[in-house]
Amino acid sequence: MQGTAGWRGSGGCGVAIVVSLPALRVQKGEQIEKGRLVREFVAQNNTSQIKHVIQILSQEFALSQHPHSRKGGLIGLAACSIALGKDSGLYLKELIEPVLTCFNDADSRLRYYACEALYNIVKVARGSVLPHFNVLFDGLSKLAADPDPNVKSGSELLDRLLKDIVTESNQFDLVSFIPLLRERIYSNNQYARQFIISWILVLESVPDINLLDYLPEILDGLFQILGDNSKEIRKMCEVALGEFLKEIKKNPSSVKFAEMANILVIHCQASDDLIQLTAMCWMREFIQLAGRVMLPYSSGILTAVLPCLSYDDRKKNIKEVANVCNQSLMKLVIPEDDDVDEAKQPMPVPAEPASEETLSKAEAVSGGSLDASSDSNFSNASVFTVTSPERIPVTLNLDGIVQVLDCHLHDTSIGMMTRIAVLKWLYHLYIKTPRKMFRHTDSLFPILLRTLSDESDEVILKDLEVLAEIASSPAGQTEGQGPAEGPEARPSPAELHVPGRGSPLSSSGTKGMECSPSTPTMNSYFYKFMINLLKRFSSERKLLETRGAFIIRQLCLLLNAENIFHSMADILLREEDLKFASTMVHTLNTILLTSSELFQLRNQLKDLKTQESRNLFCCLYRSWCHNPVTTVSLCFLTQNYKHAYDLIQKFGDLEVTVDFLTEVDKLVQLIECPIFTYLRLQLLDVKNNPYLIKALYGLLMLLPQSSAFQLLSHRLQCVPNPELMQTAPGKPRRGRGGREQAAVGTGAQLPCPHVSGCRGERWQG
Repeated sequence: MQGTAGWRGSGGCGVAIVVSLPALRVQKGEQIEKGRLVREFVAQNNTSQIKHVIQILSQEFALSQHPHSRKGGLIGLAACSIALGKDSGLYLKELIEPVLTCFNDADSRLRYYACEALYNIVKVARGSVLPHFNVLFDGLSKLAADPDPNVKSGSELLDRLLKDIVTESNQFDLVSFIPLLRERIYSNNQYARQFIISWILVLESVPDINLLDYLPEILDGLFQILGDNSKEIRKMCEVALGEFLKEIKKNPSSVKFAEMANILVIHCQASDDLIQLTAMCWMREFIQLAGRVMLPYSSGILTAVLPCLSYDDRKKNIKEVANVCNQSLMKLVIPEDDDVDEAKQPMPVPAEPASEETLSKAEAVSGGSLDASSDSNFSNASVFTVTSPERIPVTLNLDGIVQVLDCHLHDTSIGMMTRIAVLKWLYHLYIKTPRKMFRHTDSLFPILLRTLSDESDEVILKDLEVLAEIASSPAGQTEGQGPAEGPEARPSPAELHVPGRGSPLSSSGTKGMECSPSTPTMNSYFYKFMINLLKRFSSERKLLETRGAFIIRQLCLLLNAENIFHSMADILLREEDLKFASTMVHTLNTILLTSSELFQLRNQLKDLKTQESRNLFCCLYRSWCHNPVTTVSLCFLTQNYKHAYDLIQKFGDLEVTVDFLTEVDKLVQLIECPIFTYLRLQLLDVKNNPYLIKALYGLLMLLPQSSAFQLLSHRLQCVPNPELMQTAPGKPRRGRGGREQAAVGTGAQLPCPHVSGCRGERWQG
């Protein structure tokens, strides 16, 4: 049996097809009515013959070695599809595969014919092509980057048709499509990227398609495309990411925050401004929406955010968003994190490590900009905690956070604002989770001490806050123990250790390391802090000269001033470097006499009304003996004028140097300050304060003819004649050192330069 039928393809090439069963042959110049043969087979429901026709058109023509045969085969397949009509869906696999093969043809005209043929096939089949969507998408993604403009134009027509079909249908298989999309999204070709983004926007706009569930699969690729050189592609990608972010805000409970956290961390460190800003904006929303779900990723987030805090005005937008991220993340740490036993807690959701491919692609990005404004307000934002029946309890990864903070403190290249933020984090962690933080104190302590040498006063202030919290926290009583004793526990050159209670240093005639009963007890790190601070002052004299007074004054505000002076005096009593001890005592004395922060301590020492204040004076006195002039000034402060006179008498045995005279000069200047107003008023009571006048005359005799000499001389000239100052009978208030008071208070014995620990040889040199 033989039958013939022929059709002209949509390209109008004039190729005639003669079908001979069981074989088909093509003969040029002979044209037969289109699709008549196929229609007959359809009417007869002869599927085997239809498949046979399609097979011959595919194998012998569309896949032929001859270009004209391939063209004829493509036209024939298109005509066959038109003839099949609604039944073409039954033969789509046989119709589409040879056409897609021709997409790779070297001849651009063949690729154009293939595109035209596929257009006709898809137009007839409509929704029936969706099961074959992946192969169609794969082929179109290649044509989108075709160098021939006609082919590209034809592929765009086919692309629009396919998008219309997907939009109309509710049978799109998103699950099987995502792997292909994830693969194609990493293309570097601009046209391919534009094609990918256009499809993502289409799928996102279809109500029945929930692309948000698969966002973790494509988010990294989207950020890669955001760094494209084409402004148009960047804008399209911004729009796509913006739509996703809006959807996330609307439905936070269905978002897989944890699976995307590390992707954002990577791109928050991108060199491209647009990528970095966009990722940082996403990170801000994630932290505020997901809440504590983000805690397991805190170390990575801080690694990305902290350096941004030191950006200049050129990257002001990134800096502002990074600051909000930092503050939001800090608020997620709560006191309950310190109560949880990490060993008994379920592990947090593991952070999926980024692949090498992702890391490499994260750096292959370029410039752009983005407005940092957002409709979310940080101060009013509510923290949404994602809930799920399978949710794993979130625990704070404190070790990772501390490691990141420590690393940033060691990095000398980071900016001031970053260092301040790091110290704020450490302070916050010591407040919220002190027990766990004290496990890291020994490793953090050295770098915190070194940070005191920072150039910025703000950094030093924050550093002192952290050190003060370490030194005063009750958690330090159990976690922060002193160093082990024994031959192996030797102090390193960079660190002094607390002397053991049984050591000779603590067995002097006084209580040594014991604090006054009136002061709160510090933990074991307090004394260690004082020792190491003095050690740092000793090794860095410039730090002592430029910042010493500033540091000690701030510590007096943050901690108990009496404790600080008591402990430093006790430590300096054991100092072997007498020159440093003298300098340090002079610094402490100047702070004591001039700082407004020490007003109460000065009043306490001035009156010596309590046993605690007398003990403090005795402790200070022993160390103040390292410096003769400061010892006299301490006696003036405490109104021990007779003892001050006795000390000045001994100055004749010392070597009078320029430095010595300079200190005497400064003491004279201090006597004229408001702090010693009470002392100057006591000069009116000549009868009861003879040793005060004698001590001042002694200072005058020590001074050469200088401005200080003239100043003190004029002051002493104002001392009234005792005969003119006679008063009615009574007992006026007398300074200690008068005829009735030569000791420190009732029953207290005044130390002198010859008592234990106050040997006169300290004043030599």
